[in-house]
Amino acid sequence: MIRLGPNIEIGDEVLTFTQVAGGGPGGQHANKTASRVDLRVALAALPLHPEAAARLAALAGDRLTSEGDLLLSCDETRSARQNRALVVDRLRELVLAALVRPKPRRRTRPSRGSVERRLESKRQRGDRLRDRRADD
Repeated sequence: MIRLGPNIEIGDEVLTFTQVAGGGPGGQHANKTASRVDLRVALAALPLHPEAAARLAALAGDRLTSEGDLLLSCDETRSARQNRALVVDRLRELVLAALVRPKPRRRTRPSRGSVERRLESKRQRGDRLRDRRADD
């Protein structure tokens, strides 16, 4: 079981890890080993509230496949074990970010002082531009 957040745990059978040859430095070592880790998980398999699942889909962006799978990868280190841990951490961060419900925006009116300051600065700017004009 992997804990992704408060009251959110998923089994290893939900996650699909694949290892492929990673790019970057490493020389002959990088050519011989498959250290990049790709993680594929179906969004439907995650025990999330529908609103949180929608936020997660929005946060995932182009990492979301047409089948509804979330695809994450990591090739930061030369160790497949460390890359696997890092990609699970990325999944955890995405899920935690999706759990946060955004505060609803409330419309507010600008204060009287801010309106007056804005209009006064516009007047001053207009006066400055008018003074630069050539007299007819």
